[in-house]
Amino acid sequence: MAGSRSTDPVRLRAALTVFFAMDGFLFAGWVVRIPDIKQQTGASASSLGLALLGVSAGAVVTMTLTGRLCRRFGNHRVTVACAVLLSLSIVLPPLTHSAVALGLVLLVFGAAYGSINVAFNSAAVDLVTALRRPIMPSFHAAYSLGGMVGALLGGLIAGVLSPTRHLLVLAAVGLVVTVFAGRVLLRTGPARPAEPAPDAGRAPGHRPMDRRTRRLVLVFGLIAACTAYGEGAMADWGALHLDQDLGASAGLAAVGYACFALAMTIGRLSGTALLERLGHTRTVVAGSATAAFGMLLGSLAPSVGLALAGYAITGLGLANLFPVAVERAGALAGPGGVAAASTFGYTGMLLGPPAIGFMADWFSLTTALTSVALLASVAGVIGFLTRRTMGGASGAGATGMGEIPAPEGAGRGERLAPEGARGEG
Repeated sequence: MAGSRSTDPVRLRAALTVFFAMDGFLFAGWVVRIPDIKQQTGASASSLGLALLGVSAGAVVTMTLTGRLCRRFGNHRVTVACAVLLSLSIVLPPLTHSAVALGLVLLVFGAAYGSINVAFNSAAVDLVTALRRPIMPSFHAAYSLGGMVGALLGGLIAGVLSPTRHLLVLAAVGLVVTVFAGRVLLRTGPARPAEPAPDAGRAPGHRPMDRRTRRLVLVFGLIAACTAYGEGAMADWGALHLDQDLGASAGLAAVGYACFALAMTIGRLSGTALLERLGHTRTVVAGSATAAFGMLLGSLAPSVGLALAGYAITGLGLANLFPVAVERAGALAGPGGVAAASTFGYTGMLLGPPAIGFMADWFSLTTALTSVALLASVAGVIGFLTRRTMGGASGAGATGMGEIPAPEGAGRGERLAPEGARGEG
């Protein structure tokens, strides 16, 4: 019976890739309509800012809970349930007529968005472990591609459809995708995760986190936070720097984030090959150094052309840091590790833009943006200093951070199979 529930890893990888792309597509589609919804609600800039915090607040609050749900019901089932909730909740913002109401519905949207990120990242970690290939960046590349398509189509549709109709279309797309891709996940693995015998070798993701494991998960969470800080800063302040400090036109300033996002997508598409060649530690250190150099160039360059080049280099450098951090945390502590690293990441993304704003007021925007380079360097230093803290069995092509401590009682080389492969010979 267990064998009948298993799925070809190729199909499982395709289904997860579709969910990642759908998540980026829906989120970008919603972001495109923020100006229209601001006008509809009559919210001031400050009121809208507070309402938008509902997305991050809802995500952060529910991430830890989602980790527990994944351990209890299985990350495949939780992924499908959260995909349905995300698709339905995206239609709520244009139905509001005040900033307060908008903030409340964005709490629901944020909860769904944060939960599905924990769930499908946990499922991806299981697949990475089973395949013994560092394919995590490819999933995040799908998210980036989905976001780019969602933003492009949203921009084209914005002048044709009202926000309500546009987001209804997105909800329908999300539900259709969930029906087809969700069937693959629901047919994979047991209805509930199998509990290993007490004397059996437990995979790191399914044993209670001891103090050492918590410290290591914290390390990966800090790397995720440093990376997300840079992403948030680039999204909110990159274009303004080009316009305000370098005199770029509005259209050219908008190209800045596009360069960053496109470079990040390219970096993630090549992430698997990079990880197989360099291993996790070298990838993190090299990526951090590249991002730090790129952001120093982007923030201090005297011309728009050099600044755009810096933005692109920054995107390439940051591309694989977050996927690696989430995958390593998940390999250590399962869904709980994914939830912890993701929570750190969202916190970094939440704090980044306002921190840049305060520093811009105190010093200048140019100086403030150099903090992205500083935190990228911190991520690299953390990765380098912790390279020897992970003994035990190591995966193919992994070095340093790629080495996961073997669980107590486990034989060397034992690995966690994905749902549906557990217990099969």
